[in-house]
Amino acid sequence: MAGTAGTPGTPRVLRAMNDRAALDLLLEHGPLSRTRIGKLTGLSKPTASQLLARLEAAGLVLAGGTTEGRPGPGAQLYEVNPAAAYAAGLDVTPGRILAAVSDVTGRTVGRFELPTPGRRPAVPVVQQVTDALDGAVKAAGLDRSDVHRLVIGTPGAFDPGTGRLRYASHLPGWHSPTLLDELAAALPMPVEYENDVNLAAVAEQRLGAARGHEDFVLLWNQEGLGAALVLGGRLHRGWTGGAGEVGFLPVPGAPLVRKVSRTGSGGFQELAGSQALAGLARESGVTDVPSGPYTEVAAALVARAAQSGPDDGPHRRLLQTYATHLATGLASLVSVLDPELVVLSGTSLTAGGEALRDLVRDELEELAASRPRLAVGDVTDDPVLRGALESALATTRDEVFDTSR
Repeated sequence: MAGTAGTPGTPRVLRAMNDRAALDLLLEHGPLSRTRIGKLTGLSKPTASQLLARLEAAGLVLAGGTTEGRPGPGAQLYEVNPAAAYAAGLDVTPGRILAAVSDVTGRTVGRFELPTPGRRPAVPVVQQVTDALDGAVKAAGLDRSDVHRLVIGTPGAFDPGTGRLRYASHLPGWHSPTLLDELAAALPMPVEYENDVNLAAVAEQRLGAARGHEDFVLLWNQEGLGAALVLGGRLHRGWTGGAGEVGFLPVPGAPLVRKVSRTGSGGFQELAGSQALAGLARESGVTDVPSGPYTEVAAALVARAAQSGPDDGPHRRLLQTYATHLATGLASLVSVLDPELVVLSGTSLTAGGEALRDLVRDELEELAASRPRLAVGDVTDDPVLRGALESALATTRDEVFDTSR
């Protein structure tokens, strides 16, 4: 019926489109005057004034300071109201849950880290999740009910058909068939679940090296080796959510791993995963391999190798061997997907910087027919958590900024 909220071309829908355009401009550029908003949106001054009055009445924008540096009185500036909505994200690993809360502008207002050591969790997963979320909410000075949406990033993926977590046998306590129902009952806000590497790709697409790219592969190497596939601007998850689980990929140079669902690993993981770096270092002649968690050891070895001089033969051999192993698996992805860009992310890759990137690129040119651009990930501070927040914020903004209702 004409004139309803959802009918395209009606005054209400057109106003809502202008409202959203103005809100997006305020998010991108910060405080703007009415005149500037009018110029950027193409709206007349009276229409821009009505728009801002409407958004201010709805609690979506605030009148802040005034312009300075010009003759005469300053123009009133407007900005998005940070308290219009809040979103939360969780980054789950076997050893900890990292939680954060962001206001609607994208500013992180609360963080909390909950250690979860041990192969058998002493505390049920549902309580772990709520404790981590509540810690971040408390740090933000908010209540749990203030959070509009939560996105949880985990290794593996929840099978849409069964609701069970797959490809992450190393994550204790998360494999109950009733877990998603239990979490939905315990949390007052909508909850989404996403693969951790996919969320790192979201962070790079929104904030980092993949901005402006519709087709790219993100190769991740930290606790595990994985990939995210973005095709036509959208994440490709596959039928069971397992797209990108390249750690299971059989590759030349590594033994053929059978029954990978039981072993939790495959050829590419054995060839180039973080766990392999200490062994590669010793084979390359590095004598002072550090001890500690394998992810930290791998990052330290790669960083030192990337900074080594021409006379440091063992570390130079390590970096070259590592690059060859990485390119061996990447060649299969590049040959099938022909991406515009490959982003190297995760501490065991970003630690190598441009030196590792250049070696991988040179090897890939020998092993694959296409020539994607390679880039080192820009989002290095908690990229999975940042991606979870960006994902939660995108949906939250779509809902909160919709003034057509």
